Amino acid sequence: MLDIMLPHYGELKLLKVAVESILAQTDERWRLTVIDDNPAERETGIPEYFAAMSDARVQYRRNPRNLGITGNFQQCVDLATGPFMVIMGCDDVMLPRYVQRVHELLEAHPDAVLVQPGVEVIGGDGAVVKTLADTTKRRVYAPKFAGTVAMAGEELAVSLLRGNWLYFPSLVWRTAEIQAVGFDPELKVIQDLKLILALVTRGGGLVADDEVVFQYRRHGESLSASTAVTGNRFSEAREFFVAAARHMDEHGWPRAGRAARWHLSSRIHALTMLPAAARQRSGGSVRVLTRYAFGRAR
Repeated sequence: MLDIMLPHYGELKLLKVAVESILAQTDERWRLTVIDDNPAERETGIPEYFAAMSDARVQYRRNPRNLGITGNFQQCVDLATGPFMVIMGCDDVMLPRYVQRVHELLEAHPDAVLVQPGVEVIGGDGAVVKTLADTTKRRVYAPKFAGTVAMAGEELAVSLLRGNWLYFPSLVWRTAEIQAVGFDPELKVIQDLKLILALVTRGGGLVADDEVVFQYRRHGESLSASTAVTGNRFSEAREFFVAAARHMDEHGWPRAGRAARWHLSSRIHALTMLPAAARQRSGGSVRVLTRYAFGRAR
């Protein structure tokens, strides 16, 4: 049984697309829990949508108070009871074979802690798009493989610290492992990478597959995109990579420590944000982005 945990904050339209894609799965070994982080006084139509739903596999919860993105992620982890779970984006889409393919991969790799299924990227209108960020992920940072690949240890840590090529909302997690670590409540954007690296240093392995079964929606108004333009994302990232380098060194993985110190893909990302920050005439953001992109590796 796969626990599909769906943290939500926002409007009903794209949430319905996400839920309907789950209901259309060819494999019925799933259970959906939607955790709505909208304030109770905000009228959204979402409680009514789920109240009218008769599928017993679907559970809806509304937080009595807003927990924020990382708090709601952690609540998803705490509430999961199945052996494996996914924290799906509330605007993403599962293609019909997602659950079936995940079970096939887990049966073939019973020791896996993480599964990265095949992903394609869509825009706000649902059409498949090719962005510079995603092309770079695939061509530069992701391992080159056909079919399925298994990775673990320092090799996996180095790969992810050079450039995080995973798609967090599509990932399948071994529930007991993610519950043992949990999300860092101090982080708002890079919390997924910190958690993944913690699992890797605990001995967890990843299985990646190239069969596309998930659609990740990328659009400019996301928290990640907005914090990147202002530079706030990179203030958080700087502290994370410094701590990650120290942790990798202490763990006896020097190559991973060097990759964390240089965090090249993150620096390049900061450079790509400079024109937008300049157009907004935000001198503070330009300074933050410039220092981050060209700062000395520590």
